[in-house]
Amino acid sequence: MEKRLQGRRHWIANGCLTLSTLMAHAAHAADSPYLFGDWNGERTHLADQGIDFNVGYTSEAAHNFSGGSKQLTRYTDQWNLGASFDLGKLWGWNGSSVQLMLTDRNGRNLTADADLPVYQQVQEVYGRGQTWHLTIFAFKQIFFGGKLAWSFGRLPVGSDFDSFSCDFQNLTFCGSQPGNIAGDYWINWPTSQWATWLKFDTTDRTYVKLGAYQLNPKYIDNDWARDNGWKLNFPGGTTGALIPLEFGWTPSINGLPGSYKAGGWYNNAGGSDLFYDINRQPLALTGEAPLQDHSRYGGYLGFQQQISGDANGNGVTVFLNATMTDTETSPTDRQFALGAEYKGPFNRANDMIGFAMGATHGSSRLAAYQRLYNQLGPAAAVPVQDGYEYAAELFYSWSPIPSVSLRPNLQYVIHPGGTSHNDNVFVLGLKTVIAF
Repeated sequence: MEKRLQGRRHWIANGCLTLSTLMAHAAHAADSPYLFGDWNGERTHLADQGIDFNVGYTSEAAHNFSGGSKQLTRYTDQWNLGASFDLGKLWGWNGSSVQLMLTDRNGRNLTADADLPVYQQVQEVYGRGQTWHLTIFAFKQIFFGGKLAWSFGRLPVGSDFDSFSCDFQNLTFCGSQPGNIAGDYWINWPTSQWATWLKFDTTDRTYVKLGAYQLNPKYIDNDWARDNGWKLNFPGGTTGALIPLEFGWTPSINGLPGSYKAGGWYNNAGGSDLFYDINRQPLALTGEAPLQDHSRYGGYLGFQQQISGDANGNGVTVFLNATMTDTETSPTDRQFALGAEYKGPFNRANDMIGFAMGATHGSSRLAAYQRLYNQLGPAAAVPVQDGYEYAAELFYSWSPIPSVSLRPNLQYVIHPGGTSHNDNVFVLGLKTVIAF
């Protein structure tokens, strides 16, 4: 009898301890940017020693009510596991740091499974092999009191040049825009390649940045990525280099922060012409191998400005992104996006409302090929993609605690694929973001 009472007391004590621990974690989570809080102070202690962790989860569900060949619901997600090491604090190498980031993608793609004929995916987190990727493995050194920064290693160009947030779920409004229209060589997250960049702060508010990124078709080969995407290797088959250049200005206007960028890039690996063959005859006539252009290029502008509220806090921020690339080798050659985000609606500091509109344009060179192809074989005619695809998205981001955001969204795409022959697409989505 006494043993049973002792067992019950032990069970009750353990239960109370577990309950109190859960309540303590819940209390910390209510105030912390991380779901698991400060690990009883260990996270702060490690940061003081020079070690920071970044663990997060993003999922995106989507259902198409119109457009495509069928109505489906699809779910895809991504884990990111990262850490940064301040070598000044750890080893006394002042101004030095190392960053590591691994990502793991899973799930299905509504755009492909429902045959949505869109240029830009309705679930931006899908792609690049749905597998593990070494997204960042890089060393960074600061010189001259922070005026000059240099980095080299495995890097995704879209995180370093024309970088932009991924608050929206439609790819038109997510990430570095050049990767949306020239993604066969301008590689955004989660894929990386060997690279280096230099950034020089010309003043306290302006900078110039120059980079060089390895071009290798293996990095965007999904089959190769499933076996090798997570490895720190140097695959054979390099074809050239991508050279981006960016000028930036980060003003404070009426006490509110802004970011203004202008840049361009040059690709010395070239690419396949969309209209001409190797003999400079129309591809649609001959069916020969395409002409190889010696270079590819493009340019971009990015404006982002907070216009109300508290600096870097609640208020409205507006943005405009514009990118153009060569029409000879890129099936999509232009993209424009503008929108606004309102942080702190209804006196909820962690919530946000976002709305954006954008347009993606098909290459006139590709459209010329399609017209000739249709003239030669009208029985097998294809839609001529000679116009703009127009996309819009509205979301509300609800954060019950700072580390969790539930973001239902509505997406509508007019003239998907740049042609009125395709039915408009209407999608209901849900994006979930958790910081652990």
